[in-house]
Amino acid sequence: MTASLDQLRRCSVAVDLGAARTRVYLKNTGLVVDEPSVAAVDCHTGSLVAVGETAERMIGRTPDHIRVVRPIASGIVVDVEMAQRMLRHLIGDKLSKAWRRKPIMRAAVCVPHGSEPMAQRAAVETLTGLGARRVELVDTLIAAAVGCGLPVEYPEATMIVVCGAATTQIAVLSLGAIVAAETIPVGGEVIDRAVIQHLRNQHALMLPSQAVRPLHRMLETTATGQGPSSIEVHGMDAASALARSVRVDTESVRLAIRTPLNSVLDGIRAVLRRCPPDLVADLADRGITLAGGSALLPGLDTMLRTTTGMPLVVADSPGNCAVRGLGAMVEGKARPMALESVQSIG
Repeated sequence: MTASLDQLRRCSVAVDLGAARTRVYLKNTGLVVDEPSVAAVDCHTGSLVAVGETAERMIGRTPDHIRVVRPIASGIVVDVEMAQRMLRHLIGDKLSKAWRRKPIMRAAVCVPHGSEPMAQRAAVETLTGLGARRVELVDTLIAAAVGCGLPVEYPEATMIVVCGAATTQIAVLSLGAIVAAETIPVGGEVIDRAVIQHLRNQHALMLPSQAVRPLHRMLETTATGQGPSSIEVHGMDAASALARSVRVDTESVRLAIRTPLNSVLDGIRAVLRRCPPDLVADLADRGITLAGGSALLPGLDTMLRTTTGMPLVVADSPGNCAVRGLGAMVEGKARPMALESVQSIG
């Protein structure tokens, strides 16, 4: 069924279950949880060793009896029980009072555009297992657009590109509804793998997974002309398994990540082809808004701006756009609009 903004205003909690980070917004309080969607489990006892930032630092560094898992993939809960345990640990006492105060508590949660009914049910079960009696499902693209402050309720077109860890969601919105949308299986993790594979092929260097993000920041400074044209990268020699450092040309790394970035561009073209000409004409002036945790990938904004010929704006705190928009709906601060993509499951 369709949920109205009035139904969303009855919710006490807004949750964004992302593949990279989990964010929880509490009504009248604000953002109370913003942690990586990672949990470390002791295989012998089944007990949780760590969650969030602490568990993320354990990736690739644990003994055999400790397993680091991600219960959320591509914005979809793939392990309901583990997701509940992780959330319960992350929330702690922050929501216990709210749960006791409102025994019939409502919660709102973001779901990826076009997600299957089973994926939606998994998100609902995750929150009902924590005490919520009713769960409202909101399309991530709608929530992110509201969080970016886009005037989605007007008849003019607005375009948003939400770059996540595993997927990129693209949509053109008008009158509060999605006119055309596309989901591309390319995100920050795909870009990371492209960088790791490039360094292994060209320099026989195996790079630790957690060393890729600092490399992105270095690429960003060189793109603005503030950094060196090459950087030193530390890793493990693929042949000898010894620690080794190499000097890497930043331009070659940019070329390595251009192929997956081109997939995002193809998705934008596919969405524009399905839009009426009048809406596409609106976008020549309004341009594209970039959101999501991977929106700050080096070279992404420049490539999209150059190849599409349209203005492009990166949202403030792009990773928080979806939960910020969902929080605005819960607080009743979102402008009235036809939330066609909001679904309610009770």
